[in-house]
Amino acid sequence: MAKTKIAFIYDFDKTLSPKDMQEYSFLPDIGMTPKEFWKEVNQETKAQKADNIITYMQLMIEKAKANNKENELTRAALKEKGKNIELFEGVEDWFDLINQYAKEKNAVVEHYIISAGNKEILEGTSIAKHFKKIYGCSFRFDKNNVAKSAGLAINYTNKTQFIFRINKGLLDESDNSKINKYTPEEERPFPFSNMVYFGDGDTDIPCMKLVKDKGGYSVAVYKPNSPKARAKAVDLLKEGRVNFFFSADYSKGKEIMKNCKLIINKIVAQSELKQLEKKQLKSIKAK
Repeated sequence: MAKTKIAFIYDFDKTLSPKDMQEYSFLPDIGMTPKEFWKEVNQETKAQKADNIITYMQLMIEKAKANNKENELTRAALKEKGKNIELFEGVEDWFDLINQYAKEKNAVVEHYIISAGNKEILEGTSIAKHFKKIYGCSFRFDKNNVAKSAGLAINYTNKTQFIFRINKGLLDESDNSKINKYTPEEERPFPFSNMVYFGDGDTDIPCMKLVKDKGGYSVAVYKPNSPKARAKAVDLLKEGRVNFFFSADYSKGKEIMKNCKLIINKIVAQSELKQLEKKQLKSIKAK
């Protein structure tokens, strides 16, 4: 049997990491607390009836400049901040363990991020090397490689376009010429049934629902020992947005690891049965 290709697709903030990524280094380095910054983002978004993602990106630039911290806006500085991001327990080893298990089952797992956080920061994290593609909000930079404006903003609704990019194998986010062209399902590299989406809350709902409704699997994760976060994950299950919910402890032997192995088993079985069906139909036609 041909190897089964599976896509594991992750949100980042509060899914693989306990907090918003800007809170670990960027905000402290420009002299702001997370509470101050996000309060202003929310106020500005409401007052201007603006997109909150574009607003937070613009305020990152404005606040850094206002505090004479433009040096914190270079590509290199933003990437360096990724090194300080805390990850949930087990995340560091998760990818190798999942890949090894998939290999034993005659499958290949490709990992992707679709985040409303900063791509430049994500690329500096210790786990960046594990992803086939990182989709995140990115800046436009001037000739000195200092961020000058938002370049790509990923919000909760347009997140789904990147699911389709993975589905069709059209990974370049700047290429819009092919994404809406019709592609027969059997010619797409990743059927939706071979996708697993991991998220934590409201901004993930469109992706969760899309993947689940099209035959894939959506998983809600929640911060361990947080009743509020767990209640949110439970609601997502009750509302039919996800297939499962698990504590965000990605360690070997924990609930999310054990059950994602079961998901891999099922996807592989379905794929191999489809291959068998096609083989038999082909042999009948040959006669």
